[in-house]
Amino acid sequence: MWQASSFFSKETMSDTNTDISQSLPDMQNRGAAEILGANVPILQVGISNFRLPVQVLRAEGEPMMLELSVTGTVSLKADSKGINMSRIMRVFYEFKDRVFSPELVEEILIAYKERLGSERARLKFEFSYPLILSSLRSGLEGWQYYECAYEGLLDGVGKFDKRIYFDFVYSSACPCSDELSEHARKTRGVHAVPHSQRSVARVIAKVGNDKALTIEDLQAHCAKALQTETQVMVKRSDEQAFAELNGAQTKFVEDAARLAFAELDADERIEDFQVSFAHLESLHSHDAVAVINKGIEGGFSAHIDDFKALIR
Repeated sequence: MWQASSFFSKETMSDTNTDISQSLPDMQNRGAAEILGANVPILQVGISNFRLPVQVLRAEGEPMMLELSVTGTVSLKADSKGINMSRIMRVFYEFKDRVFSPELVEEILIAYKERLGSERARLKFEFSYPLILSSLRSGLEGWQYYECAYEGLLDGVGKFDKRIYFDFVYSSACPCSDELSEHARKTRGVHAVPHSQRSVARVIAKVGNDKALTIEDLQAHCAKALQTETQVMVKRSDEQAFAELNGAQTKFVEDAARLAFAELDADERIEDFQVSFAHLESLHSHDAVAVINKGIEGGFSAHIDDFKALIR
């Protein structure tokens, strides 16, 4: 059976590919005459859900492989037809053997902003981060998965913003329902069960460029503030302990927001933050929601497009 190598040497094939590449049409780099519609700048254009396996280090220094879902965009000036989107992917592959961290995001951003010749660039890396959690009483352990993202933004003057997104799932027992249940028991001898619900807090933390904040740090902050994280492995003793914990830590969505504020505001590594909350009501056919931020000038605006994005 013949093979291509019997007809073409590697050098010949390489030369042929180079000649072909140079002769191929390049639609992205055509000028303003080729633009369809209005000749205006585009704020963000790029790729989304490009997947890549990378190595990360846990807080204690242990390596771990994660799969990232990457969104990479740049700004596009007027008079420019388009961008070479494959260059975005090629830039990532240049860093594929590096240990991934929020600090590496800036290096990647600079490289791909220069490669595409844009004024502004944005990268967001979404991933699930596993941590081992212990049960409340039995000593069982299980993997809890946290939905997270690293985001980097580079503006036209080279200013870099570093952000970490972190979702924390917890239980919220209603204080009002708790009091009403106790009232029914004491005044009428009626057994009543306070309602509680699975709840989600989504943290966005802007981290100082010379500071390091880990996923483990954010998990610890949320666990300390909200107390009632949902459990992975449980026996009956753990279920009882969880019920007792919820009884001792009843909270409205307003309480959750203020508890999280107090905890995050005390961490000097976090320059700015915003937290969105959704308590997925078991009493009502709607959800209770809230947003809180640090409140610094020019910082996060406490805007959220869709609270339904928190529902899982």
